[in-house]
Amino acid sequence: MTSMSFVSLVVCFLTGSCLTWANYVPDEVTELPGMSFKPNYRQWSGYLKASPGKFLHYWFVTSQRDPLKDPVVLWLNGGPGCSSLDGFLSENGPFHVNDDGATLYENNFSWNRIANVLYLESPAGVGYSYSDDQKYKTDDDQVADDNYLALQSFFAKFPNFTQNEFFIIGESYGGIYAPTLSQRVATGTAKINFKGFAVGNGLSSYALNDQSLIYFGYYHGLFGEQLWTDLNTNCCDKGSCNFFNNSKEACKTLLSQAFSIVYDSGLNEYALYMDCEGGVGARAYKRSMSHLFRNYRKHWDTFQLLKVPSVTGQTPSVGEVPPCINSTAQMNWLNRGDVRKALHIPDTLPPWDICSDVVGGQYTNIYPTVKDVYLKLLSLGVRALVYNGDTDMACNFLGDKWFVEQLNQKTTTKYQSWISDDQIAGFYEQYGNLTLLTVKGAGHMVPQWAPGPALDMFQSFLSNKPY
Repeated sequence: MTSMSFVSLVVCFLTGSCLTWANYVPDEVTELPGMSFKPNYRQWSGYLKASPGKFLHYWFVTSQRDPLKDPVVLWLNGGPGCSSLDGFLSENGPFHVNDDGATLYENNFSWNRIANVLYLESPAGVGYSYSDDQKYKTDDDQVADDNYLALQSFFAKFPNFTQNEFFIIGESYGGIYAPTLSQRVATGTAKINFKGFAVGNGLSSYALNDQSLIYFGYYHGLFGEQLWTDLNTNCCDKGSCNFFNNSKEACKTLLSQAFSIVYDSGLNEYALYMDCEGGVGARAYKRSMSHLFRNYRKHWDTFQLLKVPSVTGQTPSVGEVPPCINSTAQMNWLNRGDVRKALHIPDTLPPWDICSDVVGGQYTNIYPTVKDVYLKLLSLGVRALVYNGDTDMACNFLGDKWFVEQLNQKTTTKYQSWISDDQIAGFYEQYGNLTLLTVKGAGHMVPQWAPGPALDMFQSFLSNKPY
């Protein structure tokens, strides 16, 4: 514990204000199976109330620096239908699970080194979150409403944190979750000291995500010259190309072939230069991709191009869609009876899984783009960061770059490199309160694959200091 933390806690105990820290004492996690080290932070796991009958599982860890003064950050993974505990246990949480699925190790680049971090499993039906009626059909607006109610439930349990600066960060489909929830918080009546939001490798526009992936694929050497020529011949007119919702049959067929190379040839969709790992059920992965590439999936199904030989010369099937993400260790640990008990998970709930096919399969996408949401938030003076690992193909950096540029904000810091550990970590550009940033060599899960630069980026964003 730092001297500053010690002084703060002494003041807290003398004034009695710290007594509300554990306002809901039964949620506190005092020990965890497989943890051989003593954490220098406190943590709670339990449930937050959303709309009637819905209960969202949360895991809250205090800052290792100065929890009474450091910001509170909400972390949301995407899907839709995937658990934020994957972010905790694989990306930026204070500890991760060893490959044995039984023991834990400390994460030296944990984001709770400088902030209090709240991980929320959302929507109901994801992970250990549930609904009394077990009906899990939902949509973007309902998720934002439920998450806003859950935040109010959180601050009611932990009132001492209402004065701390508050930030929302979402990854992947969190590109929809984070800004829509931010708008609720920024315009709502709940007393939350909201300062900004960040989106990591986020889905911000379906059109731009699909459109940019074709360029990303070609300029990363994934398409042969003949396919590229055919795409330009059949999908472009007078120098303008439509790779998103082109109505020409020949173009749609070619686009499905291009997406097949990206999606079904054995490449790691989340990190182009990394191998695919097994361990996640293909259906959950397939469902997640269907929300990221809606038009692609529609064309794929229409033309039954699963029958078209892949670049490997074999016909891919649903079961052979490369999942690439290995969460076996986390799943094994979270589903242990003693771990569930330590985290206060009801015995009646089903086993934890990284993604819920039930939620994803019934999910309704409302926002084809969140442009208007961003413009509203920026007009209110909210701080925003859009960051991308630049080897990701699920939500590639070029699409998010185009999205930010189309917001038509005035450039205040020209495009330039940023430094982490005496190395160029990526590039960034600023438009007033909005920062666009890339992380060099990282894939979809930036805190997992570039932990040091990710922590530096996180600190600069929270403190509003130069990158």
